[in-house]
Amino acid sequence: MSVKATVTRRGAVLLGKHVACDAPEDSRPLRVVTHAHADHMVGLRQSLRICEKVLMTKATKDLIDVLRGPLFLMRGFVETLDYTESFQYEEERITFFPADHILGAAQVLVEDAEGTRIVYTGDFRIDETPVLDADILVIEATYGSPSCKRAFGRDVKKLLVSIVKKGLQDGPVYVFGYHGKLQEVMQILYKADLKAPFIVPERVFHVSKVCERHGMRLGRLILSEEHEAKEILRRNASCIAFYHMASRSKVGKDAFRVYVSGWEFNEPCREISSKEYVVALSDHSDFDGLMEYVRRSRPRHVVVDNYRVGYAEVLARQIRRRLGVSAVALPKR
Repeated sequence: MSVKATVTRRGAVLLGKHVACDAPEDSRPLRVVTHAHADHMVGLRQSLRICEKVLMTKATKDLIDVLRGPLFLMRGFVETLDYTESFQYEEERITFFPADHILGAAQVLVEDAEGTRIVYTGDFRIDETPVLDADILVIEATYGSPSCKRAFGRDVKKLLVSIVKKGLQDGPVYVFGYHGKLQEVMQILYKADLKAPFIVPERVFHVSKVCERHGMRLGRLILSEEHEAKEILRRNASCIAFYHMASRSKVGKDAFRVYVSGWEFNEPCREISSKEYVVALSDHSDFDGLMEYVRRSRPRHVVVDNYRVGYAEVLARQIRRRLGVSAVALPKR
């Protein structure tokens, strides 16, 4: 049964006979992009050239149009699917389901002529991700080690708000994170009714506008290049500036800084210095969440993604030992 799902050395998650997810595979006519993070868009240019169809959600397409430019996806045949909408290709049916990760993230279900249900979770948080019944399950393993457990739960959002409020007492607060995560922070702070202006560079602005078009509420954003933003920062006035993690060595060096990261397990917040904090806001399930998904999905066989960063071999071993379910980490290292 395991031959119906595997992960190649190039990172392609192969489901059934026709589908390759999140990396290219020359022999597959269909490519799925589960979400708009770089490690799941591997070789997308090649897939656009060789595949009959490239499937993704509308929100993922809109994000890729911002991140790669509006002409990028026009190189191939892209079809967008809503959640629970199916696409039939020969004897296989492909259906997307929500994944609580970034905007537009999808789980993939492939049902073949024999009635086998092959599920790929993509990246997900268990909190608001529907668990799909599977015969064969392909699962991520970012935090797939028993050492990756968070006991502090949802209090992280309140803590994030309180830390940002503390920083605002003395002027600008710089928040660093990845696309999708930054917009989640904006939404948390907006809902908390923080009165400080939100300042963003152009790329973050455009990603945020896509998120707003798809229902997120982020408040008023001011482009960092606008005179208004420059004047706020020049006066050292209270504001919140949102920047991609890659910019952390370039901007806000002497300001109050908050990094949002999932790689924190012992405590919800870690103080690096009097003006630097790491907050454990993750868009991936911890070890317990991954195991819970497998337990509730009730698969006969599990393939753990060993291409992307994580603890695939550890998770496969724990699934075998604790749940008594056949599990393997692929590709083999």
